[in-house]
Amino acid sequence: TASKHRRRGGDLKTKNTELGSAVTGPPLTAALPASTTGKKSVILSGETRKELAKQAEVTKEERRAQIDERHKYLISRLADGIGLSEQQVEEAIISDDKFQLIEQFFAPSGLKKLLFFYQDVLQEKSTASLRSDGSMNSMLQKKLFITMGSSENFTGTCAFFLRTSDKVITASNVSQEVNFGIFDCTNGNILQGLEFFLSQIMIPALKSQQNWGAVKEGLKNSQIQDFLYSVDKFVGTLSSSRRNIEDKIQLTKVDIDIYVSNLQNPSDYIAA
Repeated sequence: TASKHRRRGGDLKTKNTELGSAVTGPPLTAALPASTTGKKSVILSGETRKELAKQAEVTKEERRAQIDERHKYLISRLADGIGLSEQQVEEAIISDDKFQLIEQFFAPSGLKKLLFFYQDVLQEKSTASLRSDGSMNSMLQKKLFITMGSSENFTGTCAFFLRTSDKVITASNVSQEVNFGIFDCTNGNILQGLEFFLSQIMIPALKSQQNWGAVKEGLKNSQIQDFLYSVDKFVGTLSSSRRNIEDKIQLTKVDIDIYVSNLQNPSDYIAA
């Protein structure tokens, strides 16, 4: 009998333990969704944000110290073409993650082109605008940034620098070895931007050019004349295509029931 009482008491203790576990449940952290715990784990502390900002400022000052007359030439052209101050352009360049592309452009046999986009991009607001869930508010804001032109959508203005040789770009030859141009694609209208660039900039520049290299006759040469004619013709075709797209050619709706109802045999279909 005593062994039976002990066994019953043991069973009661086990049941009480199981009941307590069922009521209290596992720790709350284990019950949270993985997405919730993951979101909290990536929120940076105030000290971490301060440290990252400090490192970014150090990097910017190191890059600012590297700026020479070559960089100043690019900055001056960008400021004039886009309509920003030279200080704004310099700040954008030294803050850019692709800053090293400029050095690759200056190097002997380096990059043949250096592209800058100036357009609306989605940017995070300051840390003061953190929402209750820890995420950031975002907004569209104009930004000048360096690009390879292959990953970002082009919706604004493209400023480009082109090399004319494989020589190293120096402070003394940068104005002779580097060409600068602007391609305006405001609101993403690429066809209109290309048409304007060719008709208002490139063609007038070509027609006023005196030196055509080995072609001594210049504009009097028949091949040069054929080339310019082809460019003019291409711009005309481009303009026509753009207008057709913008007008969105509309077809008149036709009620064909009256025609189909009169078709009774194969000869009627052939006649139709």
